[in-house]
Amino acid sequence: MSARKLIITSIIAVSFISLTGCSIMQKEKVSQDSIVEGFKHVAIASVSDAVDQVAGKPGFMNYDMRPIIGKSFVGRARTTVFRPADKLPEGTELTLTQGTQMIDNAEAGEVGVIVVEEGLNIAGIGGLMATAAASRGMAGMVIDGGVRDVEEITRLGLPVFGRSFTPATAVGRYAAIGRDITVTCAGVTVNPGDIIVAGTDGVVCVPKDKAAEVLKVAQEIDVKETKMVPVIQKHKSIQKAVEEFNRL
Repeated sequence: MSARKLIITSIIAVSFISLTGCSIMQKEKVSQDSIVEGFKHVAIASVSDAVDQVAGKPGFMNYDMRPIIGKSFVGRARTTVFRPADKLPEGTELTLTQGTQMIDNAEAGEVGVIVVEEGLNIAGIGGLMATAAASRGMAGMVIDGGVRDVEEITRLGLPVFGRSFTPATAVGRYAAIGRDITVTCAGVTVNPGDIIVAGTDGVVCVPKDKAAEVLKVAQEIDVKETKMVPVIQKHKSIQKAVEEFNRL
């Protein structure tokens, strides 16, 4: 084989391997993302019920985790925890670097989960962090604590769920003690990669290892309840529908 043919053959082989590898990676990503996409088309109440059934424990966050800014969203969790100075060893540097790194390392479509311990009077996010999150295309933020710079974040269009409004900064009062770690957010355990479903009803965390099964059950619940509506309307009775579909 001539040197030219050998070079061309090598280029074709490398290209084929690269394209094949790229195709496999894309399929894996699409496969994973399809679960997230699926949760965008089911009622959050059905997701909550499905987590109860499949995981055997609640996935819904405290009642006061509400939409501060924007709309519903779904995405995989990235996490960080802010701890107050008086709960840290003496001399600990009060820096939020781990929290800002969580945002700076997030991928488009992911959800930031920030836990501000004992922090309903302290903002877990403000305009600067929200600008970075929006610039990276994050799906939204869930703050177990307060939110500030609300008008600025509203202009950014970044959806944010939180538990309070407050003008108070965490800078100089708190330190971020880790990122992409297991956290307890508004009463629910959240692991990096878990699926966060946020809507008008509140926020539900779906464990990543049970996400496909939870989605299937949630879809089944949606279908069943959709079929129950005309039965209720026809008989003007919810009990008739409960008897027929064995669901309330």
